[in-house]
Amino acid sequence: MENIKAIELIDKIFKNLDETGINTDTLIEDIKELRGYAIEQKVPLLVKVLRLTYEHIEKYDSFVIPILDDEPLEEADDLDVTNEESSPVENLKYVLALAKNLNNKGNIADLKEYKALLMDY
Repeated sequence: MENIKAIELIDKIFKNLDETGINTDTLIEDIKELRGYAIEQKVPLLVKVLRLTYEHIEKYDSFVIPILDDEPLEEADDLDVTNEESSPVENLKYVLALAKNLNNKGNIADLKEYKALLMDY
């Protein structure tokens, strides 16, 4: 994201995640606020992923989608994930870190994969 306030909010979320883990009370509100910045910047993919993310956290009180595998995918139906031992906090931080640089094609590809994973979960 190009908005300085959005980047600062992502950093604040990271700090809170490091200090308190997935605290749904503040985390969901922060992700909703971040989604507002994505709406302002007209990034529909990120808007959708952020909405699905906070809905997932509301439902499960955690973020159980693992970090994606680095290997390229051959088929969209075969979404590979790796690092099953990573924590929900690490998994969530990875998704939010993708939002920091939307000019990176790899980040966009990963956001598309997360969108599919969150929708199917």
